[in-house]
Amino acid sequence: MKSQVMKYKAVIFDLFGTLVDIYTQESYYSVLSEMISILKAPKDDFIKLWHGTAERRTTGQFKSLEENLEHICKELDVTVTRRQLDLAKWVRFDYVALALTPSPGSLETLSQIKNAGLKIGLVSNCSSAPPVIWPHTSFAPFFDITVFSSVVGLQKPDPRIYRLAYEQLGVNANDCLYVGDGDDEELKGAATTGMHPVLIQSANEKGDTEIRSAKIDDYPCPKITALQQVLNLLK
Repeated sequence: MKSQVMKYKAVIFDLFGTLVDIYTQESYYSVLSEMISILKAPKDDFIKLWHGTAERRTTGQFKSLEENLEHICKELDVTVTRRQLDLAKWVRFDYVALALTPSPGSLETLSQIKNAGLKIGLVSNCSSAPPVIWPHTSFAPFFDITVFSSVVGLQKPDPRIYRLAYEQLGVNANDCLYVGDGDDEELKGAATTGMHPVLIQSANEKGDTEIRSAKIDDYPCPKITALQQVLNLLK
């Protein structure tokens, strides 16, 4: 690929559903149930408040998972110890760390993009856990910049979060290919800034068993079924 003239100067990726699998309903609620058991909180009320505070987690209004859990327990009038909070936190962190396992072929694809001389960025809507775990993943060496919503206080599809990414990469928006699975209307958001969005739609998607946003993107753009196919769009 080094001898090819590249259409773009950078590729910016979504994280969940693109580089790693999306949380499944079963695993997500299993971990949540374990956290609830540790905190000895009423299950249905806890889950309602957990979902109700999702945007505050994603935009960093809760600076840590412990702060979020303390808030929920206070709302439920549940007294918890520091040990309970720590145990519940690590159950969640272990789950997120495992979820950040690269999907098949993703590292090889990133390596080829890097070897072609392109810059690589990440824009992810996420809680406080992925930014802490990210430097210890096998992804980290390939990325020039990362923009996590919980760190910058913005979330997709806000155009400002994409702007942070391409400005930090030192390129123009129209020099960027944006690759995502369409959650949170991210493709439309990327296009709004001038980026070139690409939908990755895996042939092995689990459909109703996945935890997904209610705002699935139907923006008209090129579609691929495997991450390796990104390479074909760069030449």
